[in-house]
Amino acid sequence: MKNQQLITILGPTASGKTKLAVALAVKINAEIISADSRQVYRGMDIGTGKDLNEYDLDGIQIPYHLINILDAGEKYNVFSFQKDFTEAFNKIKNVGKNAILCGGSGQYILSVLEEYKYTSVPIDEALRSGMELKSDEELTKIFESYVTDFSKLAKIESRKRLIRGIEINKYLSENKAFNPTSYKHDSIIFGLNLTPEIRRERISERLNLRLESGLIEEVETLLKDGVDPETLIYYGLEYKFIVDYLYDRYDFDTFVKLLETGIHQYAKRQMTFFRKMEKTA
Repeated sequence: MKNQQLITILGPTASGKTKLAVALAVKINAEIISADSRQVYRGMDIGTGKDLNEYDLDGIQIPYHLINILDAGEKYNVFSFQKDFTEAFNKIKNVGKNAILCGGSGQYILSVLEEYKYTSVPIDEALRSGMELKSDEELTKIFESYVTDFSKLAKIESRKRLIRGIEINKYLSENKAFNPTSYKHDSIIFGLNLTPEIRRERISERLNLRLESGLIEEVETLLKDGVDPETLIYYGLEYKFIVDYLYDRYDFDTFVKLLETGIHQYAKRQMTFFRKMEKTA
């Protein structure tokens, strides 16, 4: 295989992405770039499934990137990921190795595989506030009133994306000299697609193991270290439900059932996103 080619391994939670990426990295002399929106945070280990021991295969330690680069509570977004990915990819390329992008955060993966160059457009809080009470039909008309290079690329299937589309179009209309950077990379893509039955079984087994391994205690430590509960709730899934449990909003059995259901639903949403990626590829 030609050196410096990007390979992408994607799939839903608990599909075995990291093990596959590590096994492949050993074979083709590669390093791994994580595409996980929560694994960037230090101290969020069990809940995000870092499983750093998996990067060691038979005594061979595979280097990884974009894991444990921020403290919990710091801000991170798609634009940050694009820049950090490019820096990591260039480092790997400069030492003559191949790069494997591995993860399940669809927007992060998409941001470096497609022409996704408008993420650097700043947020306009005043504009967003002014859009809150408008109907979807009104928002669509506002979006269509602008004619920019972004208009034909925009994916506005949700209200949130529609408002972001207006935000970007308005900015481009007012800043004609804006020249966004393209982060698009060509890649060989492998998608893992377990049967729903196997996926559910793996999710349930992994959740039980994480609870036994100190998942609740991990969240307690983050709270004691000063991470705001609302920030942890924002991170979703494990962190949201555990915060609710610790604040006595659920008993233990109810908490586990709700969390397990939430992870199953999240895995389904991941698969829906990846299928849309496949159709538009």
